[in-house]
Amino acid sequence: MKKILIINGHPNPASFNFGIAASYKNGAIASGAQVETITIADLKFNPNLQYGYQKRTELEQDLLDSWQKIKNADHLVWIHPVWWGGLPAITKGFIDRLFLPGMAFQYRENSVWWDKLLKGKTAHIITTLDQPGWYYRLFFGRPSVNQLKKSTLEFCGVKPVKVSYIGVIKTADENQRKKWLDKVYDFGFRNK
Repeated sequence: MKKILIINGHPNPASFNFGIAASYKNGAIASGAQVETITIADLKFNPNLQYGYQKRTELEQDLLDSWQKIKNADHLVWIHPVWWGGLPAITKGFIDRLFLPGMAFQYRENSVWWDKLLKGKTAHIITTLDQPGWYYRLFFGRPSVNQLKKSTLEFCGVKPVKVSYIGVIKTADENQRKKWLDKVYDFGFRNK
């Protein structure tokens, strides 16, 4: 049985991202997968990595619980909007605080290389946009994807990482939104 973890990075529970997360979860459960969720906005933690890597800040219980879910999962599903080309601040803070040396990766002594401690996991980033995905890729270089896919997940050994764009959100009618939710349900059912 595949163990799937859905990580919802939108801070607003009334957002379409919450509908996307629910649709994916329903599809994954229907397939027989074991599903856990993390709703970052519900966690109690300081998103600021105050001392960088110079001094370790103790992890709050919600972060410890989240890390256990990440470690147990086979497949990570990240759902978030693109704001100013990047991730919402709370999502970036979650990554800053959790994806730490000794946990997600480990620098090698006297080397520029590192060990990837999350090998064996796969991921799917489902991100919402107020512009077409092709436009975000072509004209802006997809900075949120580069950050989460390449500089975080793949850096820590998660591979492959699939990316799906959903948008244009701001002009979508209910019919279009239902099509997107059906598509995401199918992603969940196929454990993609």
